[in-house]
Amino acid sequence: MRYAQLGLMAVLLACAAAAYGQEKQAGAALDQKSGRFWRSYGVPEDRLFFPRHWIRGYTEFEGAAPTNEPDLGRCAQVSASQFGGRNDPCAAYARYMFGGYLEVQPVGRTVLRHIFIFYMPRLSFGHNVPQFSYTASFEPIAYERSLGLGMELPKHFELRLTQHQVDWLGRYRGDLGAADLHTTGPYGLYATIGLRWYFGGYGRVTGGPQ
Repeated sequence: MRYAQLGLMAVLLACAAAAYGQEKQAGAALDQKSGRFWRSYGVPEDRLFFPRHWIRGYTEFEGAAPTNEPDLGRCAQVSASQFGGRNDPCAAYARYMFGGYLEVQPVGRTVLRHIFIFYMPRLSFGHNVPQFSYTASFEPIAYERSLGLGMELPKHFELRLTQHQVDWLGRYRGDLGAADLHTTGPYGLYATIGLRWYFGGYGRVTGGPQ
């Protein structure tokens, strides 16, 4: 498994290098044709406030098959037979996930047009006890979200400041017995500074060669 992961990473890096080379060649050809270097980056300039496509994103709904439920890290991994089997009150293994991504870029001119806010919510539902009970319950479990501030940079890069947290829902706000680990949810509470690079035409590449 370790070697398979390393091989997959090597393939990804090779694809990224190939895509970057193609973009560099295309940009050089355009520079020669126009007689100047491309000086702009990011989304094209538009009206000052609320330009076209200033709000964008997606929503998604996922369902997990029995015995493949996401473990939200709330319940102990030891056999549930020690805590009541199918009656174990700690059943934070999701059957359904609803989430999405929202990006808001309200300014269309000046350097502020490169600033955007993003929001990534994810709601988990279900009631399952591995090896004992697999149900279609839509019981709420957790509300996970990331909120942050981003800035477009040249060469398809973005600087992102992200804050992530999780709130337990319904009965998961309280104690769930001996199997309850009292964790802070998937990945818990954290804040990061990140640098993202888009390649191969993926992402918000709408401003021409960058």
